[in-house]
Amino acid sequence: MMNFKLTAEEILANVGGPENISNMSHCATRLRLNLRDHSKADDDAVKNIDGVVNLVNKAGQYQILIGMEVPKLYDEFEVLVKGDKDSAFDESNVDGGASIISNIFSAISAIFAPLLPALAGSGILRGLLILFVQLGLINENSGTYSILFVASMSVFYFLPVLLAFTSARRFGASPYLSALIGAALLHPEFIGLIGDAGNGATTNFLNVPVVLMNYNSTVVPIILSIWAFSYLYKFLDRKVPETLKLVVVPLVSLAIMIPLTMIVIGPIGVYSGEFVATMVNWLIERSSILTGIVIGGGWSILVSLGIHWAVNPIMINNISTYGFDYIVPFTFACNFAVIGTAIGIYLKAKNQRLRSFALTGLVTIALSAIIEPTLFGLLVKNKKLFLAQIIGGAVGGAYLGLMKVVTNAFVFGSVTTFPAFVADNPGNFVQAMIGLSISLIVSAVLGYIFTNTEEKFV
Repeated sequence: MMNFKLTAEEILANVGGPENISNMSHCATRLRLNLRDHSKADDDAVKNIDGVVNLVNKAGQYQILIGMEVPKLYDEFEVLVKGDKDSAFDESNVDGGASIISNIFSAISAIFAPLLPALAGSGILRGLLILFVQLGLINENSGTYSILFVASMSVFYFLPVLLAFTSARRFGASPYLSALIGAALLHPEFIGLIGDAGNGATTNFLNVPVVLMNYNSTVVPIILSIWAFSYLYKFLDRKVPETLKLVVVPLVSLAIMIPLTMIVIGPIGVYSGEFVATMVNWLIERSSILTGIVIGGGWSILVSLGIHWAVNPIMINNISTYGFDYIVPFTFACNFAVIGTAIGIYLKAKNQRLRSFALTGLVTIALSAIIEPTLFGLLVKNKKLFLAQIIGGAVGGAYLGLMKVVTNAFVFGSVTTFPAFVADNPGNFVQAMIGLSISLIVSAVLGYIFTNTEEKFV
């Protein structure tokens, strides 16, 4: 078992210490660092640390691949960095040396990563509930159904509150005041102002017109709001005397930010989020096959660069707004193409270490949807094998696009997350299984063909 504290200490020592870190976050599998001076990092030493699977220095970030236990490592790492009195580190700072795109990716991963288990678990529960209803095991009018429905959908309804909390940690505002801002958007009194008119109804605040929106399940408005709030909070924290902070900071924060969010930031966020989601879904509807080819085949490239996080909020927004998403199935196609390639390698190669690594990789993906170890450990080192996975994902993605396969949840592609394909349309699950089988078989055949019998694990 990994010694998280020791691993964190060794990583910190080999990336230049706390003073060399301008920002840090983690996603589902990687510790993501923004370094002030990349020349101070010893890449080889970091790669050889116990618990480190691989290292990727792309998109302006120093990304250390750990695996599913990265949150535990991050907790130890965060204590080490913040505990150093001489460190200039502040997780809310934006590194001036990093690109705007790098900072956006860093922020997105930091905001959404802590919520992934809740989103995935809720999505699977929702899929199972739909399946049980279809099988006649649960009646939709029963109390059992209502309780399980609430259990599976609460994470989406209260998404503004959860995102407010994680956004505050990223931007450097008070998480608890931020959560209150998110909760205010869901208060029954505020929702009651909308009445039967829906989005676009109006009221007024101090004679200022307010366009009302239903903010449950929304993503963009609260992130924009907490980003703006972080500047107000830091200003108040600097200017208000310590003896008055307990009352003045929360009073001014809530009195300013809640109306500001409802009047200005919220509507902008809703309309911008809906515009982006509508454009993406329009493109999918216009050419779902081409979209499946591009995403199914290219998702692993985005993952290898660590920039797939830019697409995740669109998928989450689709699920929370429409109840389904077209893009998630294409990411499944990629994952099963990686599994297929690993199978081809396992069947063809003679080197035992290589076969063992391939087998471990395919089992890991099948159970937990983590493709990075196989991606970096096997495929990126061999262009033909990487191409085999891309082709398999593209072909399977094309089929999923042709059949308009959707998921009812934002999940990572594995065998354990198949319930996400259970929908009101029974054929959706069948078509999903066919599409994923195509990805797996095509990539397995190509992986077998492209694997050199004498190839060794490097």
